[in-house]
Amino acid sequence: MAINVCPGPIRPIRQISDYFPRRGPSPEGGGQGFGEVPAGLAPLALAPPAALLGGTTPEDGAEMDSYDSDDATALGTLEFDLLYDQASCTLHCSILRAKGLKPMDFNGLADPYVKLHLLPGACKANKLKTKTQRNTLNPVWNEDLTYSGITDDDITHKVLRISVCDEDKLSHNEFIGETRIPLRRLKPSQKKHFNICLERQVPLASPSSMSAALRGISCYLKELEQAEQGPGLLEERGRILLSLSYSSPRRGLLVGIVRCAHLAAMDVNGYSDPYVKTYLRPDADKKSKHKTAVKKKTLNPEFNEEFFYEMELSALATKTLEVTVWDYDIGKSNDFIGGVSLGPGTRGEARKHWSDCLQQPDAALERWHTLTSELPPAAGALPST
Repeated sequence: MAINVCPGPIRPIRQISDYFPRRGPSPEGGGQGFGEVPAGLAPLALAPPAALLGGTTPEDGAEMDSYDSDDATALGTLEFDLLYDQASCTLHCSILRAKGLKPMDFNGLADPYVKLHLLPGACKANKLKTKTQRNTLNPVWNEDLTYSGITDDDITHKVLRISVCDEDKLSHNEFIGETRIPLRRLKPSQKKHFNICLERQVPLASPSSMSAALRGISCYLKELEQAEQGPGLLEERGRILLSLSYSSPRRGLLVGIVRCAHLAAMDVNGYSDPYVKTYLRPDADKKSKHKTAVKKKTLNPEFNEEFFYEMELSALATKTLEVTVWDYDIGKSNDFIGGVSLGPGTRGEARKHWSDCLQQPDAALERWHTLTSELPPAAGALPST
């Protein structure tokens, strides 16, 4: 039995222009007017006017609310909370969950974790990281990560970079996506919730745009670079919490070395063995040196040690307190981590802390200070031990 497989008559293929209204001869000429559709064409080919003008229809509204770009949607979303505690100088970052992450492994899943950086600053020194969630594109962390020593000046100028990466034990970890939050968006003691689409890593405008002090930063906002660059810009090496008090009964200055936070890593194991030295300059007799104990394998040491300088209050008006942090190494020279100077010739928070101490005797004043890569001139000639 024969089967008829003839497809029948071949119909002409419609052109794309047939689906859109086109201007023909004027109505007086008997042709089609503007906006008329040729007979026999399906009306579904016509796009709604709102769509032609770049608008959205009601049905599209819900989708557009959570949509930034094709890339951002493909990478997934990240949900987290930020809280700046002004009283304790801490920034609390609660990493909650991610949804719809981009698959990174052969099994169509990923092993995601989140890492945080404060920009600009020493990249390794202020990195915080969550645990890794295995074989999931919708990880739940519910982890709290905390930055210590955050000042109002940091809130004004710094940016928090939040990256999501895929852990790979056999090769290098892979970048999935990131988001950056200017800390100026936060209000003191008010928790702010975020649910943001991840974006691809933003490349630098050009290698030459990076100053030498920011060479450790892989990426940062262009507007932040313009605001922060300038003469005398130094690389941050961590934070130190100092306590100053002039004791009237004892007639001397009490210097408390409380703790350090987010120090730069100087050893190959990713840590340091830090200790702190203090000098009161000028020091003609070379008797003002004090040194804390060494804290092993940590970037957030707690010292809680106090040093005393016997001196009249009036004499402190011409003195400068130099505080340096070092990494202890056995059998070789110790590495300089960072330092800060407090006195009448310094600037910003360091000068204010010093002047407040002299104006409020017998009051213990604790302040956080930024450690920079600048080695005080006198300290450079001193033995590192």
